[in-house]
Amino acid sequence: MKIEILGPGCSNCEKLVRNVEKAVKEQNIEGCEIEKITDLKKILGYGVMMTPGLVIDGKVKSVGKVLSSDDIKKLLVK
Repeated sequence: MKIEILGPGCSNCEKLVRNVEKAVKEQNIEGCEIEKITDLKKILGYGVMMTPGLVIDGKVKSVGKVLSSDDIKKLLVK
């Protein structure tokens, strides 16, 4: 599984990173790659115009909001 957090590194982006890491740990998901994407061209390549964005296995799951770790866990099991 590959999870990408899209954003310039603002406080909301960093909070989303922490929530993703917490959700992955609580779900005991092994071999999960978490990557922060700050390159504007890559972010726009996903069609994301508001950050932070959350991408799981190449699919945009959230745009413009900080999901809680519980909300992220729901996305990880689908």
